[in-house]
Amino acid sequence: MRPIWLALTLGLALPLATAAPSVERSVVGTRTSENIPPIPAELAEQLRRYANTRGAALGGWTADGAGLLVTTRFGSTAQVHRVKAPGGAREQLTFYDEPIASLAPNPKQDGFVFGKDVGGSEFWQLYWFDLATRATTLLTDGTSRNDNPLWSPDGAQLAWSSTARNGTDTDVWVLDRACGAKKAVVTAGGAWVATGFSADGSKLLVQKLVSANEAHPGVVDLASGKLTLFPVDGGKAAFGAFRFAPDSSGVYYTSDEGSEFKTLRFHDLKANKVVSLSGAIPWDVEDYALSRDGRRLAFVTNEDGFGVLHLLDTATRAELPLPALPKGVIGGVEFSPDGARIAFALNSAVSPSDVYTIDLATQAVARWTQSEIGGLDASTFIAPELVRFATFDKAGGKPRTIPAFYYRPHGAAGAKAPVVIQIHGGPEAQARPVFNADIQYLVGQLGIAVLVPNVRGSAGYGKHYLQLDNGFRREDAVKDIGALLDWIGTRPELDAQRVAVYGGSYGGYMVLATMTHYNERLRAGVDIVGISNFVTFLTHTESYRRDLRRVEYGDERDPKMRAFLEKIAPTTNAGKITKPLFVAQGANDPRVPASEAAQIVASVRGNGGEVWFLQFSDEGHGFRKKPNVDYFRAATMLFWQKHLLGG
Repeated sequence: MRPIWLALTLGLALPLATAAPSVERSVVGTRTSENIPPIPAELAEQLRRYANTRGAALGGWTADGAGLLVTTRFGSTAQVHRVKAPGGAREQLTFYDEPIASLAPNPKQDGFVFGKDVGGSEFWQLYWFDLATRATTLLTDGTSRNDNPLWSPDGAQLAWSSTARNGTDTDVWVLDRACGAKKAVVTAGGAWVATGFSADGSKLLVQKLVSANEAHPGVVDLASGKLTLFPVDGGKAAFGAFRFAPDSSGVYYTSDEGSEFKTLRFHDLKANKVVSLSGAIPWDVEDYALSRDGRRLAFVTNEDGFGVLHLLDTATRAELPLPALPKGVIGGVEFSPDGARIAFALNSAVSPSDVYTIDLATQAVARWTQSEIGGLDASTFIAPELVRFATFDKAGGKPRTIPAFYYRPHGAAGAKAPVVIQIHGGPEAQARPVFNADIQYLVGQLGIAVLVPNVRGSAGYGKHYLQLDNGFRREDAVKDIGALLDWIGTRPELDAQRVAVYGGSYGGYMVLATMTHYNERLRAGVDIVGISNFVTFLTHTESYRRDLRRVEYGDERDPKMRAFLEKIAPTTNAGKITKPLFVAQGANDPRVPASEAAQIVASVRGNGGEVWFLQFSDEGHGFRKKPNVDYFRAATMLFWQKHLLGG
């Protein structure tokens, strides 16, 4: 799992010809910077060790069950590695300038599928890597957007999502590995994804994604091509992956039908009965895995941002014992081919993501990777405290509270710490307590407190909370940041006169909106690939994702909604931003187009405001190449030193 700070490190692009004459511009390789002072050598040296932390994510078991595939970064980008034993060497298998995505090992053949784009465009192509010959074969057309690869149980068929048909709709395609034939099996329009093959490979579970609150599941008969949609209780619900039981007796899935949270369920096809497997746990089930023999089921609940691993006996539906694990976030759960072990990645606020296994017979936990922390002393890392602050409205007749992770520096007695509020993107995402080298530097070296709130609209706290910022309620989430500013003012250890905001993508919009509403209560803001006007964003974002975003933000084609979105746009209110602003962008961003950065930079500068600007021509919606990440990190720390700590 990538650290949230790096996931927020997204990008922007400014037409250089329109820049004001007073702008000091520097172009070095793929980097264009404006008004950013030279990085002091001392600062670069202080950051060097923090820049050399890394984590490892689980890719899956090799077909023989003797090893694991992981993704980690040894050079500039994350690549695929094989580990043959706990604590074993990480054998690098792919060597690309671009990071690897969508790793899917074949369950029966000695190889894997991976995705790779160019320059952060997110138009991923899928490739087959043969572990025996080390040959790589392109599987997709080379131009469309392809992701979510999924193997059939026998490894003979590969399903994936692709825009190949018309560039706008995301269809489901299937490849027959034996003959190389591939065809679109779902072309019903919209965004579709495959989630599970039947044991014999004749049927494929799919679903149409409409929003974070709505999906429409169904099954495709691959011989006839017939798509049958499943009934949805209440007509609208959110779903996780559907998967067939190995004996085809039923289907496992997660859903919030009739529930505030996504619960794990089993639809017994013979009895035509749905059984809840996690209904007693009042939190979302965010991931699950079945052993190949169907006897065991592992699932992860998201409990106030922390991951909790569970194990069930599928025959008795009784929960089975598991050893205690460190508190953190769990991802990528997968059984070994023989069902004897569970592999997963574990990430915590004080330790980067690493891959572990549990032996179900002995309950022994084995650590397969030991990710580097740049030579830093891990005992000095600071874990956050989970706090809640009251906001402006009520829930259940009581003041509504907003959760936040609070990283508190070890300051001198009586001293007040400056504050950075870090706002996640999405907006249907969730800030989690994962390792973040930048936060550790802010808190441990600069003495800056960091607050990471999950404002309304965040996932993880129920479907009602998730929808509280939709459409005309967009600025209610901004009011939550105003309430956090109030809370900061009540804390004797925090300096309410030195507060700044930071965020990427939708979090970038939140930074800009917060600066227009609470300018006088802030010192500065950093906006990474942020939306500066929802109308222009919806007009120019890639067509394959436009309808999905309209459900969340509102349809700009409706006159009333368009007027509202224009009214609240940071570009409309840019004159209220008088505090220093740092805008960063990737030129190839398919989600939030670079024009969103250009217009807010021009608007704020046009009002006489101070703006630092950074763009990389080889990045998209996120800075993923280490040299770029390193420079952005150093520039951001310099910005905080000047505009938050200084004065």
